[in-house]
Amino acid sequence: MHQHTDFIPLNIAVLTVSDTRDESTDTSGQFLISALQEAGHQLKHRQIIKDDIYHIRAIVSEWIYDDAIQVVLITGGTGFTGRDSTPEAVAVLFDKEVTGFGELFRQVSKEEIGTSTLQSRALAGLANHTVIFCLPGSTGACRTGWEKVIQPQLDSTTRPCNFVCHLLPN
Repeated sequence: MHQHTDFIPLNIAVLTVSDTRDESTDTSGQFLISALQEAGHQLKHRQIIKDDIYHIRAIVSEWIYDDAIQVVLITGGTGFTGRDSTPEAVAVLFDKEVTGFGELFRQVSKEEIGTSTLQSRALAGLANHTVIFCLPGSTGACRTGWEKVIQPQLDSTTRPCNFVCHLLPN
């Protein structure tokens, strides 16, 4: 694995999955956008869509096909209600699942929300040299996921390893 000593900014798309939010009320999506830009990355796309398995899958498929996008951050649709369908929409697109992401996210979330973290179906995977992270829709969960798990793994200087080497052309 090639290690980088300098920070490499990545192109990131943010998808909010919600039946009720719009740009003025999408605090979790806005948090992710602010956080990724503050970390030195670039926002390539932002979209808010209703929780529909085929719409989610279509948007994410388009973004993983786009060579200019290296990361997709999804907020919402990872719970247990009848309309929550982000895991079902996205998991079939993965070339490889990052099983440790959901496990680690729930572990660090337990400190904040206790055993309620069991109801999180947060997941991540790689598809066509794009890493996709699926987070719950709450701003607090997005903050936890970004600060404690995702941001360090999107930093090319993180040792002993990070995802950046898997996202760049060989």
